[in-house]
Amino acid sequence: MSTPSVHCLKPSPLHLPSGIPGSPGRQRRHTLPANEFRCLTPEDAAGVFEIEREAFISVSGNCPLNLDEVQHFLTLCPELSLGWFVEGRLVAFIIGSLWDEDRLTQESLALHRPGGHSAHLHALAVHRSFRQQGKGSVLLWRYLHHVGAQLAMRWALLMCEDALVPFYQRFGFHPAGPCAIVVGSLTFTEMHCFLWGHAALRRNSQP
Repeated sequence: MSTPSVHCLKPSPLHLPSGIPGSPGRQRRHTLPANEFRCLTPEDAAGVFEIEREAFISVSGNCPLNLDEVQHFLTLCPELSLGWFVEGRLVAFIIGSLWDEDRLTQESLALHRPGGHSAHLHALAVHRSFRQQGKGSVLLWRYLHHVGAQLAMRWALLMCEDALVPFYQRFGFHPAGPCAIVVGSLTFTEMHCFLWGHAALRRNSQP
């Protein structure tokens, strides 16, 4: 089996939505350590799961992905993940996969469908030591630019609890109604974002 390629993202100017703090590396480059954004590999899975488990179990008691599923997606579609590293340490991540239907279903939790035109965002989490710094916002904006630049990608899909709907709306996501997926007693709203708009923003932001 061939080793999945790792896609490193070249630095590019970003125009973040109003109210979203800029990357700390851009604001205080002389005092903060170097920041690196890159797609994840299966070797990153343990670090990803450690952050995910603490972030989600402390709030809802459930993890979107178990360790085997993290490794599964990072093996099949590393280009649909993005990690933020500070001095080589993973501090925030997003994991996604391809989906080929208009709405999410129970199957979408565990499947990657290479023919799909939608990026399904399974999890976004920030290490507890780096929260309340705007890192989740910066990472999500970069991720949408990253996947939006892939010509075949049209939509980003995710499910979230109602309290997080306003957060995702700031990035162009719109509620698509109640999600068909239920986890225990938890119900979710399904959110959709048209990615071609983000690709246009990326092109227009190039010098």
